[in-house]
Amino acid sequence: MNLQLSKGPIGLDGIPAAETVLSHVDGERGELIIAGERVGDLVRETGFEGVTARLWSGGTGHPVGEAAVRAALGTARERAFARLPDLLGITRGLSIVDGFRAAIAGLRAENGLQHEATIVGAFPVIAGALVQRAKGRDPIAPDPTVSHAADTLSMILDRKPGTREVAALDAYFVTVCDHGMNASTFATRVVASTQADLFASVTAGYCALTGPLHGGAPEPVLEMLDAIGTSERIKPWVDNALARGERLMGFGHRIYRVRDPRADVLKGAIQQLAGGGADLPFAGEVEAYIRKALRRKNPDRPLDTNVEFFTAILLDALTIPRQAFTPIFAVARAAGWTAHAREQQRGGRLIRPSSAYIGPMPAALHD
Repeated sequence: MNLQLSKGPIGLDGIPAAETVLSHVDGERGELIIAGERVGDLVRETGFEGVTARLWSGGTGHPVGEAAVRAALGTARERAFARLPDLLGITRGLSIVDGFRAAIAGLRAENGLQHEATIVGAFPVIAGALVQRAKGRDPIAPDPTVSHAADTLSMILDRKPGTREVAALDAYFVTVCDHGMNASTFATRVVASTQADLFASVTAGYCALTGPLHGGAPEPVLEMLDAIGTSERIKPWVDNALARGERLMGFGHRIYRVRDPRADVLKGAIQQLAGGGADLPFAGEVEAYIRKALRRKNPDRPLDTNVEFFTAILLDALTIPRQAFTPIFAVARAAGWTAHAREQQRGGRLIRPSSAYIGPMPAALHD
């Protein structure tokens, strides 16, 4: 028997998998709405704790205040630091990315804390400890009195960050805290739909994030900029790469048909750093020529800049090690993952899509 592949969407493109109040991606208009606000407005109006409060309020169905989130995350960071010997016990010999996965899988509920706070509070503590260990140093104790972004930078850089550095990382956290039904959020919701706990659900989300088609592009952006090197090499390098059919990292997106709105938000955050190690003029030249080259190559649907291009430049400007880029992304996205897991659990329906079987069938029965 010859079976034909289904003509319906494969990969669930365009198929709603859940109803949510948390975020909306409009790929045609180039908009990202998080908890009812455009992402650029949220960056200007609130910080990571504020947007986390909105996400948790939506996910749980109960109002959560920004002050309560700030206090809970500060306490959670302290408790995670006290548990570091246990959390890091199985990470010896692993990379920062893999060690982070192993450590977060060891998280568990803590008395007196929401599970959401336990998770989101622990993430920067674990990331900072792994970065310090890679340098042969001891972990840096958190400070529960400062913001999540400020404490994250302190634990990674082993120094008190400047005001502009904190503002830049906070803008990044708000910008990438949630983004519709992306692969890692879908993985989180699938596990949560089984009524598994938040810890299992978020670990699944991080595992999805580590794949190069989801969260792995910021580091290759820097490798591309390093390979180009100078302004004189931009045109020949890009033209040759396109002629070879290579993918240019930091351009194009599965959903957006126009410019990723997060790109301009992060570009503005980088400019506010006033240098800080970011070679924005050179990166701007590269971006401008690549956009021109892609319009020439694909005039009907040119690929435009995505969030990963400026993520790479911003995190590099903050001197965060490239090996820690994925865990730092997870520090922000954990706010969205936990909210989506709660929202899915409240709905109570198991996510169980069908598949299009294209394999052989047994012989037909005869009368």
